[in-house]
Amino acid sequence: MKIAVNTRLLLKGKLEGIGWFSYQTLKILAARHPEHEFIFIFDRPYSDEFIFGKNVTPVVIGPPARHPVLFYLWLDWSVSYVLRKYKADVFLSPDGFASMTTKVPTCLVIHDLAFEHFPDHQKKSHSIYFRHFTPKFARKAKRIVTVSEFSKQDIASRYHINPDKIAVSNNAAHDAYHPVSWQEREQIKQQYAQGCEYFLFTGALHPRKNVVNLLKAFIRFKKRNGSNMKLVIVGRLAWNYAEVADMKEHMPFKEDVVWPGYLEIDELARVTAGAYALVYASLFEGFGIPIVEAFQCGVPAIVSNTSSMPEVAGAAALIADPNDYHDIAEKMSMLYRDEQLREQLVSKTKEEAARYTWEKAADVLWENILLCRNQ
Repeated sequence: MKIAVNTRLLLKGKLEGIGWFSYQTLKILAARHPEHEFIFIFDRPYSDEFIFGKNVTPVVIGPPARHPVLFYLWLDWSVSYVLRKYKADVFLSPDGFASMTTKVPTCLVIHDLAFEHFPDHQKKSHSIYFRHFTPKFARKAKRIVTVSEFSKQDIASRYHINPDKIAVSNNAAHDAYHPVSWQEREQIKQQYAQGCEYFLFTGALHPRKNVVNLLKAFIRFKKRNGSNMKLVIVGRLAWNYAEVADMKEHMPFKEDVVWPGYLEIDELARVTAGAYALVYASLFEGFGIPIVEAFQCGVPAIVSNTSSMPEVAGAAALIADPNDYHDIAEKMSMLYRDEQLREQLVSKTKEEAARYTWEKAADVLWENILLCRNQ
């Protein structure tokens, strides 16, 4: 079987949510199924680290698809051409995009519908494109894979898709995430938080991640508790971050907020393992990989009561209203004041993290590639 794959988000040094899903699942599938050929379609020069075996054929074809007009040209002209040229049996697209001009059966991965719920949280041109084309892509696809039960029901109800057409392939954490010794944790705290305990947020900084309310919650936490606790915010400035940048410069207790920027995976795993707790008060997530990454390090979390996050967090987190920074601050205070509560949550992290593995995710993806081919 020839499986063509949209790999435009396999970007060296820039792997985030969808990119990590693509990297981890495709690496497993290529290794497990050497008898099948995988045609990886890139929209720009690629790194050899993404060519996972001799059964992977890389193809670079433009234009670089980073704008809605270019999305259309790349998918409906360039990708369609590659699918014909290589006589692909299935087209796997992990980023939610499909080619409307191909007859090759499509297995489409839609991670979430955040653009439907928060259309103003991204560039207007992208929002218009996603909201116009994603329902068409979903109807055209033979099979749809998503990353949580919440997203499955969201896609089914909003786009009037039969739920039987949608499978759930959960995200997971990288192997780099694991607990560290007491001595190493002290070194991490010294490196990033002046030796103090710290709350942690990780993720690209854009409006949906709700960093402004997190900062407001931290200010309230500091005022109420008089603690030397720090807040470490790891991630790149992604889009529409002016309010975050302003608070960074002018907020009270700004000296207690640490901004390391984007970190490579091994260092991000260290920072996660050193944290007192993850605070992930995002407004909306199809899954929320940082939650599982924290759990795999034995670190409990405070997560939002919205979308998929309670489903993913299970019993190892406190739940807060992301629209109410007072509530986020209260949950931070509860963990800070009640060490027994924190230890109870810590004791649940291993069990919750074990529910999610990339092997399970790859299994579901493969099942749906086969279903797509045979339908």
